[in-house]
Amino acid sequence: MSFFNELANQYIDGEWRTGSGSWDIIDFNPYNGEKLAAITVATAQEVDEAYRAAERAQRIWADTNPYERRLVLERALRITDELTEDIIGAIIDELGGTRLKAEYEIRCAKDFLREAIQQALRPEGRILPSPVDGKENRVYRLPVGVIGVISPFNFPFLVTMKSVAPALALGNAVVVKPNQNAPVVGGGLIAKIFEEAGLPAGLLNVLVTDIAEIGDALIAHPVPKVISFAGSDRVGRHVGATAGGLFKRAVLELSGNSALVVLDDADIDYAVDAAVFSRFVYQGQVCMAANRILVDRSVAPEFTEKFIAKVAALRTGDPRDPATQIGPVINTFQADALTALVDQAIAEGATALVRGRTHGNLVEPTVLAGLPDDSPLLAQEIFGPVALLMTFDGEEDAVRIANDSPYGLSGAVHTADAERGVRFAKRIVTGMFHVNDSTIQDDPLVAFGGEKFSGSGRLNGDATVEAFTTQKWISIQHGRTEFSL
Repeated sequence: MSFFNELANQYIDGEWRTGSGSWDIIDFNPYNGEKLAAITVATAQEVDEAYRAAERAQRIWADTNPYERRLVLERALRITDELTEDIIGAIIDELGGTRLKAEYEIRCAKDFLREAIQQALRPEGRILPSPVDGKENRVYRLPVGVIGVISPFNFPFLVTMKSVAPALALGNAVVVKPNQNAPVVGGGLIAKIFEEAGLPAGLLNVLVTDIAEIGDALIAHPVPKVISFAGSDRVGRHVGATAGGLFKRAVLELSGNSALVVLDDADIDYAVDAAVFSRFVYQGQVCMAANRILVDRSVAPEFTEKFIAKVAALRTGDPRDPATQIGPVINTFQADALTALVDQAIAEGATALVRGRTHGNLVEPTVLAGLPDDSPLLAQEIFGPVALLMTFDGEEDAVRIANDSPYGLSGAVHTADAERGVRFAKRIVTGMFHVNDSTIQDDPLVAFGGEKFSGSGRLNGDATVEAFTTQKWISIQHGRTEFSL
């Protein structure tokens, strides 16, 4: 409890402060309902204070030797290593993640921190030729300035870190608004790590608040030049429209409706394992999760039997129990919505091959088959442990079904022929697609992002450098230009 109380505050200009709003965000443990912390919300005035502090600090930070910036990131990685067990415990308590999920998240976050250490030295300028005699063209790559980061609840430590760490490494300052279901793991904890790493005050600020209090102040404020948002497409469309109207760059990682496709020559046992992981890791509360599992009709009986058996054996319960594979969903609203969604699908004609029960925030896995082609469930993101099992007749049918979605984030295909898988992957309109693996993948070096309603822009590796820097052309005329009107 003390761990949460220590970090459950606003962090503005290097100071831990109580927000000046008139109400509190209550941070609950989604498994047992325990109150972890109460955080008085930040107001629009504090949004302004955070951005102004970031703006002041960034001017100095941008001129700091990148080798010095890199040292701060190295210390942040070392501190994260030292706090690994504490972070794992916080992810379990605040998010309801199992220990396996927590270990996966922190392992990925460390990988992104390692990449950010290298990114401090990555920006390179260029000297380009000119058709004008005597002219030298220099193109400098510079930090954009201040970046606003709005992170989700599901992988808040990882997703926040993968924007914050490279942004700082590249010479920017950052203001973070974590999801109100993850104010410590997605906000205070990251601020504490960088504070202990010696990051100068003002460069990283954390605001725990809500749109009900601040409106669009976080996006519309004149200081930030880039908004990095991860969350639902409904909110993301508003973020993108608001930022675009103010000529701000928006990097949007939004909802998904990924398909995991099992072709007729797939290794069925392996495909079953990949499908169960892709759908049910962290209770299915993952944007890249396989909402739809598409199986060639010729192998459907074998796949379905093995898939159902494996799903039915998943253990739901206390996320602190090492034997638990499915913990609680994030809150009661989500649990009730998932229950209603399954009831509606069955009323519309779907068959429940596995029908999980709901106990508080514990939602047991469900597998639905036989959904009507016009079922709205097939076109939406399901943020919970509900799998949709579908059959197809040949590759053309599989491509049609996989693409029949307003989203295009991730996906996977299983086949004995890897190149057949690559050819299939190229035909699916998604930002990412994986052959003989799960739909849930993230790599520090590879561009991450979606198509259609799954977002715009990319992060990771060179894509992050592109997103969080800008180019400036400076020309030098070494001779004399002849001017004439």
